[in-house]
Amino acid sequence: MLLGVGPEGPVSGRRVAITGIGVVSCCGVGTEALWDGLNAPAPSGERRVTDFDPERWLSTKEVRQVDRFAQFAVAVASMAVEDAGVVDVDPARAGVVIGTGVGGLGTLEGQILLHEAKGPRRVSPRLVTMMMANAAAATVSIRLGWRGPSETVTTACAAGAHSIGHAAHLVAAGRCDLVIGGAAEAGMTAVSMAAFMNMTALSSSETSRPFDRRRDGFVMAEGAGALVLEDWDRAEARGARIYGELAGSASTADAFHITAPAPGGTGAAECMKLAMQDAGIGAADIGHVNAHGTSTPLNDQAEADAIGEVFGTETPPVTSTKGVIGHGLGACGAIEAVASVLTIEHALIPPTGGLEQQDPDIHLNIVTGAARPWRPAPILSNSFGFGGHNGCLVISPT
Repeated sequence: MLLGVGPEGPVSGRRVAITGIGVVSCCGVGTEALWDGLNAPAPSGERRVTDFDPERWLSTKEVRQVDRFAQFAVAVASMAVEDAGVVDVDPARAGVVIGTGVGGLGTLEGQILLHEAKGPRRVSPRLVTMMMANAAAATVSIRLGWRGPSETVTTACAAGAHSIGHAAHLVAAGRCDLVIGGAAEAGMTAVSMAAFMNMTALSSSETSRPFDRRRDGFVMAEGAGALVLEDWDRAEARGARIYGELAGSASTADAFHITAPAPGGTGAAECMKLAMQDAGIGAADIGHVNAHGTSTPLNDQAEADAIGEVFGTETPPVTSTKGVIGHGLGACGAIEAVASVLTIEHALIPPTGGLEQQDPDIHLNIVTGAARPWRPAPILSNSFGFGGHNGCLVISPT
């Protein structure tokens, strides 16, 4: 794995193994629920997590003191650590990087209403620690007792990809032996939903149709995803199950507009190229693209243009999971990274839910209808966020 580390330029790093995964999505809790959902007919309407019981991981008292997004983070981190079989790690060399787009927005909105209704003395003294964006990473590191870096990335809808990429860099650079990388979001509040609707970002039909000619906006979602990223030699030495390799990552900025992507997807194309360069591979080595594919008119066209710029007229199979799971804002890149690992594990590429009439201006090899068998190869997973943030990961089979 080649790493761009600050102004020094690229340096060689240790291989980074993926040894544990955890996920919470509108499909349900856990990887089996996610995989089943990705291969089932796309739902309609809201994409909330309806079967989540935080008391599986937190006490009743803790649930009252931790915002829903951080509860999701604790759940997926716990699942990933258990899945990885981590029982012996130097806490000073174990870290946590969990991103989010809006943090504890639910708590903040509720406390504002309480303040207006009952006055300042009724505002919870825990408001700050529940709403702050770093609460998820902090809560996970405290529970695990891991004293390495505990950090938060807030780059809108690219936060999940950026968090996982940064976590991998901490391992590859030798700072940590093991890092949880992921993201969590629970921002489906009344005010946020109204704001996204009023900016015409949400689908008026409540239907997510990535790359479809009738797409009219995204469908909001909530959830979280996490990977345990571990020094490859350490993972092999302890006999860990290795799902794959976090082989490369990249981050760029469009520097164009606060919400609209750069015309032609120029920033996204550069990010994809840099991620492959970081992994030491070329476009011909990519076997599948897990697209950002939000179901918005501008994003899908710009991403399609970017993929065409990188791969030419014969693109790898492309899919967007957002037709099923919706758009989880800062968490989407982490959930999609988990989906990418499962795509390798099952040797199947899930279809793009909701896509029935492919936009004739989008010239991509999109998987539709049913899962497509494939021989696992490196996956390029894309995430792009408001502010012009671009994040790409390369996830490779063993």
